[in-house]
Amino acid sequence: MTDLTQLNLADARDGLAKKEFSAVELTQAHIDRVAASAALNAYVLETPEKALDMAAASDAKIAAGEARPLEGLPIGVKDLFCTKDVRTTACSNILGDFTPPYESTVTQNLWADGAVMLGKLNNDEFAMGSSNETSRFGPVVNPWKTGDTQLVPGGSSGGSSAAVAARLGIAATATDTGGSIRQPAAFTGTVGLKPTYGRCSRWGIVAFASSLDQAGPITHTVRDAAMMLNSMASFDKRDTTSVERDVPDYEAALTGNIKGLRVGIPQEYRVDNMPAEIEKLWQQGIEWLKAAGAEIVDVSLPHTKYALPAYYIIAPAEASSNLARYDGVRYGARQQGVDIDDMYAQTRAAGFGDEVKRRVMIGTYALSAGYYDAYYVKALQVRRLIAEDFTKAYEKCDVLLTPTTPSAAFELGKNVEDPLEMYLNDVFTVTVNLAGLPGISVPAGLDASGLPLGLQLIGKAFGEEELLRTAAVLEEATGFDAQPQDWWSA
Repeated sequence: MTDLTQLNLADARDGLAKKEFSAVELTQAHIDRVAASAALNAYVLETPEKALDMAAASDAKIAAGEARPLEGLPIGVKDLFCTKDVRTTACSNILGDFTPPYESTVTQNLWADGAVMLGKLNNDEFAMGSSNETSRFGPVVNPWKTGDTQLVPGGSSGGSSAAVAARLGIAATATDTGGSIRQPAAFTGTVGLKPTYGRCSRWGIVAFASSLDQAGPITHTVRDAAMMLNSMASFDKRDTTSVERDVPDYEAALTGNIKGLRVGIPQEYRVDNMPAEIEKLWQQGIEWLKAAGAEIVDVSLPHTKYALPAYYIIAPAEASSNLARYDGVRYGARQQGVDIDDMYAQTRAAGFGDEVKRRVMIGTYALSAGYYDAYYVKALQVRRLIAEDFTKAYEKCDVLLTPTTPSAAFELGKNVEDPLEMYLNDVFTVTVNLAGLPGISVPAGLDASGLPLGLQLIGKAFGEEELLRTAAVLEEATGFDAQPQDWWSA
């Protein structure tokens, strides 16, 4: 029998429809693979009994001819999404063993469409990180490696990217605040889609930076990403930033035709000291799209160089506000103190990790009297200029093509003590969040060490159809089918 864990989402859907295997068989195959893959530390909570119950219900739906769009397809859920009666911690000690009495809108949409939950996936604490090394559950290990060197899977959605790359779930939910879907996808040879801000509801997702956070999928293929977005996207009255507009059929948009499409190449993304193989891959991506009938256009995004500084003021400022709710009073872990102020201080000191503390302190400083105008307001002004840069660029082009990351995956522990070096991993991705635009990373090749590299496409607001159509053409051109060698199975 075919190894069911090697199927992508679309093929598994078709196999279930043809009754080549059952949802229970498909789910059990993934449960077994997850159980044998503890060395990757991708899952922080496995839910095999729940998964098999959901799969059995899916088999009944299929037998009755009532199959839903994701019927019987087993996926992993980032531990930032609240899941009813299933522990959700944002991978932070401060939430203890918090078990939500409600379901996030995005996961509720997925379950309503028949998807099966395998468990909760590891992430950087409160999604703050670029390597998935700040989690209370320990670091995630990239399924890809060079020799005996273990590598990071990217962050904050490292558990999601590692799980998909290692076939521990057919797809996974993730979130992207400054690149946390696209960067880990590039590091693991997977597809990572960050939708337009407001396309997917943020209700029930533990907040990091409310004006930047956006849910999206990590998958094996662009078609799989379109399938996931079809279910994840919706308007939600409970989320005041959710945009009320129809959700198109993203899978139907994959026509394979981009003739006449204008692809912009932003000159500012040619950063100093960019590795030659990244530059070469970018040029190859240009040639692939040109060969498919696209027109290549040079564009300028002049305020790009200010994006990282602006992001690392805005995101920590919003984080310091959002994380003020974790005080040991209403839910989560609590430390004893001599009075209530001391209890607050002791709880937060014990509950938050170093990176979260660093960002909360940066954000509190930026919002404090005397510095608010100098830092936070100035960063918001820069953000507006960055958004205007994209608006002007899209007068000349339809999508943008850039590298996803400035390098391939790096060694575990390499940048833990150097936050500035870690933050530079987001250099090609944060502009997309600041402007609220959709972006996707597509695996496009391997570096000299045999590690995956990604190319990023950036679309217009709510231009996911065009973005996905272009990404599918790029995916076809790359012919990327490399997988990591299985060294982790017990």
